[in-house]
Amino acid sequence: MRSSLFLALAAAVTACEPAAEAPQSQATAGDWLEFEGSWNAAGSRQTISLGADRVGSIVHLRGTMLLAGPGRPGTGFHSEVIALVDSATGLVGRGVWKDERGDQVFSELQGEGTAERNHITGNILGGTGRYAGATGSYEFSWQWVMDAEDGHIQGRAVDLKGRVRPGPGSEGAPR
Repeated sequence: MRSSLFLALAAAVTACEPAAEAPQSQATAGDWLEFEGSWNAAGSRQTISLGADRVGSIVHLRGTMLLAGPGRPGTGFHSEVIALVDSATGLVGRGVWKDERGDQVFSELQGEGTAERNHITGNILGGTGRYAGATGSYEFSWQWVMDAEDGHIQGRAVDLKGRVRPGPGSEGAPR
């Protein structure tokens, strides 16, 4: 039960096989750009018991994300997520993706993240550099996790997909 919950959060840091490079064109503000991919993440979890069948946790994950599709906002990102997870009610977290140029994408995560359901959604809140003013959303499900007794966790998100709209003045954003 705890594993599914924390895996969903760990998804904030995953990886996928890169897609063949499509010709790059310039994105303009107002265009929705679709992407897909996956995430690999590892990190730590601190847990407290909230009764017989309920657990609360703080999760901190780091990893890599690769995105595919001609509308992806970038190809590869270093990702970091922190989240509060409740095995009965789900998770709430925040994430940062950093690309090879140091530009960042900020997002908030919410999800069911319980043993029965592990669907996580993210809302893109903007960013820095070529992602300044960007908006959008993404979603994924957690597939598996390695859950060590010492609080170390590792996992992978699947079916990561989303869309992003570049902000004003971000004409240099990759498409």
